[in-house]
Amino acid sequence: MDSAPGPAQIVRLSDSEIKGLDPQKISDLSSLRVAADQFEGLTRLNGAGKAVAGLARNWETDESGLNWTFNLRPKLQFSDGTAFDASLFPALWQRLRAPGTAAPAKSLFGNIIAVQAVDGSRLLINLASPDPALPALLAHPAMAAIPLHRISEAGDQWTSDRPMIVSGPYRLAEWKLNDHARLERNPRWHDQAAPTPTIIWKPMDDSLSAMRLFLSGGADIAADYPASRHQWLENKHPDLTHSVPYLGSYYFAFNTRIPPFDDRKVRLALSMAVEREWIAGKVIGVGNIPAWGLLPPGLAGAEPARPAWADWPREKRLQAARALLEDAGYDASSPLRFEIRFNSSAEHRRVAVALAAMWQPLAVEASLFNSEAALHFAALRRHEFSLARSGWIADLPTPENFLLVHQQANGAGNYSGYANPDYDRVLARAIAEPDPAKRQSLMQQAETMLIADMPVLPLYFYVTRSLVAKRIAGWEDNISNVHPSYTLRIRP
Repeated sequence: MDSAPGPAQIVRLSDSEIKGLDPQKISDLSSLRVAADQFEGLTRLNGAGKAVAGLARNWETDESGLNWTFNLRPKLQFSDGTAFDASLFPALWQRLRAPGTAAPAKSLFGNIIAVQAVDGSRLLINLASPDPALPALLAHPAMAAIPLHRISEAGDQWTSDRPMIVSGPYRLAEWKLNDHARLERNPRWHDQAAPTPTIIWKPMDDSLSAMRLFLSGGADIAADYPASRHQWLENKHPDLTHSVPYLGSYYFAFNTRIPPFDDRKVRLALSMAVEREWIAGKVIGVGNIPAWGLLPPGLAGAEPARPAWADWPREKRLQAARALLEDAGYDASSPLRFEIRFNSSAEHRRVAVALAAMWQPLAVEASLFNSEAALHFAALRRHEFSLARSGWIADLPTPENFLLVHQQANGAGNYSGYANPDYDRVLARAIAEPDPAKRQSLMQQAETMLIADMPVLPLYFYVTRSLVAKRIAGWEDNISNVHPSYTLRIRP
């Protein structure tokens, strides 16, 4: 069968081959996207990346925010016609937690204490601490309905079935390794039939090749394109090009455990001298948003956080930075010297070179050191650095996913060694707060404290880059970069 775009099929390019088909045993983005097309949980994500009703028609929580009740839709079936009800979900949760499953996403569900079926249509989920984002979490494929009846017969070979037995809008009909995966409509999905009969997923690990295939009409959607081609695409094909803020922050971590960066004044001085707009716009140049804080737009209010000095003219910022460094004991006769460490990448090198140049007017002497990623992050975990490239891409669109990284309890993962008991207390209060508005306010308070202490040097927020053909309708740009196939259709 043809794997090119057609009147009844959409061709999507992913940036790598599928690594696995069992939703509880995968972690890479390409596999998770294909799993989300095939398997549905109590909730699912819509085209805007928001959690909406899935196998559960509605849900509610009590005042404590710890006890959630999900009411399932009636007469649910897998694609092979096997019926299932609420009793499936405690078994799914047990399988997810079982050592033999080795589920990469297991830790994401660590806040869940118990999953209990009250009867065939009602499910209770008990949490250790309140979590308003639970509906979004439950849309993760790791807690989707999978055919345990088939798994009990076939073991790990259940994913070899064609078509696969699924609970979502599509089912895998064909998979040719390193060529394409063909998904066809699940005739027993509870909802109206997905608008497009067939979805083709093609792996393209080279984004330039993906861009060329897309522009030649060989694909409808490309999950990425080269950063170096962004401006050309914006000029030539602005209606096809999507560069959208993402759930990721790019920053450098100060090692606050040892001099010189155990001194807040030094960290603040260097931060004040950085031209973030120039780094985001000229050095990177793919539409990134400059960052003075940790939380991407939309996670902590309408506007990302920024300190008052962010709006000062450059000379005023440099003057204030010099005063801070002099107060800390550094000037032209006694310059601040340290090493900027980064992992091998042209982008990281360009940023590191730009930072060193921006600090030269302060009589700062910064040298560069690069290594491949595994060595780089091993050094960060061992705290063997002064200033090092880091960053965070969130698993879920929640402020705590970013902020918990920097608490003392995170141990080796808290690369900067940031240790502020007040920050930890505010964050703990936020996590325990069931009221969404109060919780959000506390999260903002925690971020404000983090920015004031500056254990990390925020530079910009990540963006996702996609190409979408004019014939595709239903695509909605969103911060989670979620675009389920069931939300897409071909224009008449």
